[in-house]
Amino acid sequence: MVAETKLYDVLGVKPNCSDDDIKKAYKKMALKHHPDKNQNSPESAEKFKEVSQAFEILSDPSKRKTYDQYGLEFMLRGGPPPPEPGSDGGFSSGGAGSMPGGFNFGGANSMPGGGVRYEFSSGSPGGGGFSFSNPESIFSEFLRGQSGMGGGDGFEDLFSGGGGIPRARQNSGRPRPAYSSESRQRAQTPEPTTVERPLEVTLEELFNGTHKKMKIKRKLFDEVTGKRTTQEKVLEMDIKPGLKKGSKIKFKGVGDQEEGGQQDLHFVVTEKPHALFTRDGDDIHYTVDLDLKEALTGWKRTITTIDRKQISLDKAGPTQPGSKEIYPNLGMPLSKKPDTRGDFIVTYNVKFPTSLTSKQKEELKRIL
Repeated sequence: MVAETKLYDVLGVKPNCSDDDIKKAYKKMALKHHPDKNQNSPESAEKFKEVSQAFEILSDPSKRKTYDQYGLEFMLRGGPPPPEPGSDGGFSSGGAGSMPGGFNFGGANSMPGGGVRYEFSSGSPGGGGFSFSNPESIFSEFLRGQSGMGGGDGFEDLFSGGGGIPRARQNSGRPRPAYSSESRQRAQTPEPTTVERPLEVTLEELFNGTHKKMKIKRKLFDEVTGKRTTQEKVLEMDIKPGLKKGSKIKFKGVGDQEEGGQQDLHFVVTEKPHALFTRDGDDIHYTVDLDLKEALTGWKRTITTIDRKQISLDKAGPTQPGSKEIYPNLGMPLSKKPDTRGDFIVTYNVKFPTSLTSKQKEELKRIL
């Protein structure tokens, strides 16, 4: 027989259950009621606190033994309660009942709003009362213990390091704080991480604008079993005309599930190499290759811009190597001013011969 079943009832287990049964029950309840998943539910936050407090006692063999023998009030007070007037000084473990605000038995050590502050020096009677830890700390230590054992049912992956998801918060080996009025506010939850993925776009798509659909796979957790599952999701995005490489298209809360929520996903625009054009800011560059004879004596070309306009070039020569011609308003559109465009810049590249005969050299000396 046990003195009371209050903590067992919170976890939904029998007093004769095994340590594994307690861990499994806590896992299920903590995952269901974790504040990060129920941010607008005070009831879930309170339930998370209760199951964490119950787990902290029942998962420790010495604390569980003391609780089974004497009950929770005995542990909280560090011994039997003071006798009431007119009583014979006997010990009462307190009756079972509801537990608003955590496990609160009143008295000088009770705190408003739930949770109790008391001290605990050993698992035996006397020597001060037991001190609950912050529920977040209990949860984090449970996760670390699960990952250290290699896990067995997938729950240890909740905040594991795989796939870019951070592990549960560490406490650097320092003693966990008592759940006092100064520290009973749960530890700040880290912000969800941001994952960046490249998004390759052609120069024509950046010039004209386009609509893209991207199928992603993300890892979530089943609320009942705690198992990690993979889900597909299609994201749609508009590429505005004139968008530059390095621009980010952001989606909030669409990635893998982690401690702070779901990851944010940023697509970083990258530009596919073009066979004819290169982009520099809002300008488009095009290179015309000329051999030495053309550069000296004249040449003709017809070139096509990115929007398929044709430009006729007729040069009598000579054409200087590296010289340029600028055609305004034929480059890329400005993303914030789509009616305004950059320049189309033509650069002349003169290709010199790699060798000349003696006769050719003499002729060039004579001509030039």
